[in-house]
Order: sequence, then C-alpha cells, then structure tokens
Amino acid sequence: MNEVTLEKMAKLRLFGMQHAFKAVLESKSSEAFTLDQLVARLVQAEWEEQQMRRISRNLKNARFRYQASLEEINYSHSRNLDKNQLLRLVDCNYLRKAENVLITGATGLGKSYIVSALGNQACMMGYKVMYRNTQKLFNALKLARADGSYLKEMNKIEKQDLLILDDFGLQVLDNIASLILMEMIEDRFERHSIIISSQLPLEKWYEVISEKTIADSILDRLLNVSHKIILKGDSMRRKKH
Repeated sequence: MNEVTLEKMAKLRLFGMQHAFKAVLESKSSEAFTLDQLVARLVQAEWEEQQMRRISRNLKNARFRYQASLEEINYSHSRNLDKNQLLRLVDCNYLRKAENVLITGATGLGKSYIVSALGNQACMMGYKVMYRNTQKLFNALKLARADGSYLKEMNKIEKQDLLILDDFGLQVLDNIASLILMEMIEDRFERHSIIISSQLPLEKWYEVISEKTIADSILDRLLNVSHKIILKGDSMRRKKH
C-alpha cells in the first residue's frame, strides 16, 4: 500500500510530500507520530518543496545579469551608497506599495549588480521579476509590433510584480520607444513596481525621451513615487584593474 501511495504522490507531482513520506517509512518512525502530526509533516514538506520550485522558476524567468545578493554588496568603496537605504528595501515592502527604485551613477559603480541583487531578493520573497537591458527590450518590442506579438509581450510584462530596466538612457528614445515606455509606466502605475538604472542623472532623463509631452507624463509617474539611489565616485572596475 505504501509503494502505491508513493507512486500516486509522484504522479500528482507531490514530490515534497513523497520524499517526506519515504523518509518516515525508511526511518521506521511512523509510529512515533500521531495522525495529525504525520499529516502536518507531509503538508509542510510539500509546501516547502513548492516554494523552492517557485523561487527557482522565478529566478530562471527573470534572466538577471548577475547572480547577486544584497548581502554581498560592497559598501566600503566610496560611491555614496547608503547601506541603511538599501537594507530598507530587503523586505520588499516597496513592492507591496507599488513604489519604484531609480538608481543613477557613472559607469563602473555597480548599478547592474545592485538592481540584480534587488531582483534576486524579490524572487526569494516569491515575487515575479523581469530583468532586461532597456535598449534590447525596446528593440524586441518594436519587432513584436511588426509580427503581431506585441500585445502578448506587453501582457507578459504587465503581469510581473517587478520590472527592471537596466542601462536606461544610453540612446535617445524615438517616438515608438517613448510610446512603449509610456504604456509600460501606465500599466504599472500604482499597481506594480519598476526599477530603473541609468548612467544619466535624473534631471537628464527628460532629454532621453524625444516626445516631450510623453516625457512629462512618464517622469511625473516615476519620480513622485520612488526611492532614489544616486551613486558617485570613481569606477570600481577601473580601480579593480
């Protein structure tokens, strides 16, 4: 009977429950549990297994540039990085409030690592995250407009709890890219969060968006509900080499 039960658990993809039940049988400790204790143990094992699978799936789908963690961020380098400000984001309360995070600073100051670490933390907390290079994402969405898959791709982005746009502002956005960004911001405003990193200071972002009425609308929504991290100093990569 136990073998049949284990097989059914596997077919139902209850792998956590299956492994826990098998461990109980092999240890011959089943009699040490009351019925409710055994059920609780099996359910807890399945819960933990599904949580780990969900985290693993979220990390894979996010496609982070770095396998980064907030614990490994270097605060010793002089780059105006406030450890307390960053640690306040660890609990992901900003996601529950649909707040944004904007990170600016010159190249080599670790912006991509920081946004990857924030994204990894969100995945560990059970949130769905999408990490993309800004220019590559907009190029892909322009192609999607041509082949008819645009709505599908935008719906996929809209469903993410957190959207991370890395290296924003390396190129001026044309009218189509400006409209795409506007649609993203509209879809997420007061519903989901966005993290943006850029080499440009915030006051220069207006110049990146070619259509100025759209720029006003985008920046009004981004800047008023955001945590701002402004990095300064010399390139960490240059000092390392």
